[in-house]
Parts: sequence; C-alpha cells; structure tokens
Amino acid sequence: MSEIEPSDAASISDTPNLSDLSQRDKPWDKHRANADKVSVYYADSEFKDYGDRIHYCSEFLDFRLALSESDGVMKLKLDSARFCRVRHCPVCQWRRSLMWKAKAYKILPKIVNEYPTYRWLFVTLTVRNCQITELRSTLNWMHESFKRLTKLKDFPAIGWIKSIEVTRSKDGSAHPHFHCLLMVQPSYFGKNYMKQSEWVELWRRCLRIDYNPVLDVQAIKKGISPATLVPELLKYCTKESDLTGDREWFLELTRQMHKARTVATGGVLKDYLRELEQEPEDLIGKGDELENEADEQHLYFEWKRKHKKYKLAQ
Repeated sequence: MSEIEPSDAASISDTPNLSDLSQRDKPWDKHRANADKVSVYYADSEFKDYGDRIHYCSEFLDFRLALSESDGVMKLKLDSARFCRVRHCPVCQWRRSLMWKAKAYKILPKIVNEYPTYRWLFVTLTVRNCQITELRSTLNWMHESFKRLTKLKDFPAIGWIKSIEVTRSKDGSAHPHFHCLLMVQPSYFGKNYMKQSEWVELWRRCLRIDYNPVLDVQAIKKGISPATLVPELLKYCTKESDLTGDREWFLELTRQMHKARTVATGGVLKDYLRELEQEPEDLIGKGDELENEADEQHLYFEWKRKHKKYKLAQ
C-alpha cells in the first residue's frame, strides 16, 4: 500500500465532502463508517467473505446533477454504485429500507382509495427476551403464533404487513418483536372494538405462554394516511448501534438470522405489497425522475476511510 505524502494528505483534507455539497446525503458517511466496523467483525470469522464484500461496498458513488421536477432546484441524484447486498451491511440495510419505504408510500394511497372506509392499526407484538443463541427458534415460534393469531375469529384485520426488529439489551440478550400494520373494517371501532387487555390475552393464547406479553396497539386517526407509520414499520431490522456494539453478539446474530425473511404481508394486502417480501432489485432509486437528463453532469465521490467521509474524486 503506497503512503500518502503530507502534501497529498492536505490536498485530500481540502477536497469537498459529499455531506457538504448535499445535506440530504449526509447519512452516507455514518452508514459507510459503520460498514467498516462490521467488515472488521467479519474478517476473522466464518463470514470472511461477507467482510470482503462489505469492505468494497459503495466505495465509489456516481451522482448526476439535475433539476428536480418538484421544486426546480439542482440536486445530486445517485446514478450508480456497487452494493454488496449482505443482510447486515449498514449501507445496504439502509438502502433496502429506503426502497421498501418508497414502494409502500406509492402503493398505500391506492389501497386507501380502494378501501376508503377501512381503518388502520399499528400493533407491536413482543415476547420475553431470549439468548442470542436462541433467536432463530424464538422467531420461528413467534411466526407460528402470529399465524394462529390471524386465523382466530376474533382477529379483526383483513390485511396486514409484518416486519421483524431485533434489538440488543444491556445484558446481551436479544429482544425480537413484530411491527404490524393492520387494515380493519370500519365496524372495528363499534361493537367489534378490542381493548388493549383483550389484544394481550389474544396474543398470549397464540403464544401458549403463562405470562402477559408486552403489546402495544395504536389506532390511526380517521383521515390520517397509514403511510405515516411506514418509517417505523419498514426501518432497519437491527439498528446500527447494535450491529457494531459487540462482535460476538453480532456474529451470532448473523448465524441466527441467516435467510430469515424480515417482512411479510397477508390478507387482502398481499397482492398489493408482495414486492415488500423480496430483496429490492434496485438499491439506487432509479424511479425518481429528474429533468434535463440530456444535459446532466456527474460528480463522483470516493470513500476515504481515514477521514470517514465521502470526498469528491479528483
């Protein structure tokens, strides 16, 4: 590896950062820095190949500069990048979430138009914490319990989206839980209304446990779009501070989550939102149209590990 001369180092320091040129692209630095940490965690493990792939993920970003249709302002739009697509790569997890959210934002208004009188609930289903080594079996149990829940006569939803989130507790245990967006008939808020305690009892029966699980139910006010819950519903599966907090915990998380599906849909929403169950083909966001593409200019940015910044390529 060639050494950088002092004059070269000063030149790099003076090179414009992506975050300085585009405020909305500031998250790139944080996610890519965390990706470096994750790559190092994988380096001396059975997942060395993941580490290599993450190391080279999104090292170079190609942005085009074009006029935005919405506000007439010149903006940077990602045009090309090489992504590793490793599940726990912080960059790819972030990009995957953005693509899922974009699809949900586009499709949910159509569903609301076709079911104008139906209402929405946001439900969080939990169980007691488990050891990280027991995460896969715990998630399998929770999935089976959720299937039982949807088949009950008392279950009010005619369609749902369910996502997994796993957080790390201070004692190192794992806290798996489901975030669910449920579409219910208008009559739910009349004679069919279920109190919080009734939801708890229903989930407890489906889990077949002897304690009351923690559960939260929020009704989306009439006239408010369910899209307001998309950021919480389709965020990361595991937050980056947990991915980078403890190497052994992270490696075991990788083993436990291997090939696990983190987003599922059901009922009448399945045909609308089936794509959310699949890995997005596009992690760039080519669908966002910008004008003046014929006269577009490109700016290229390179990840500089020493500075933990994306800098304009020279």
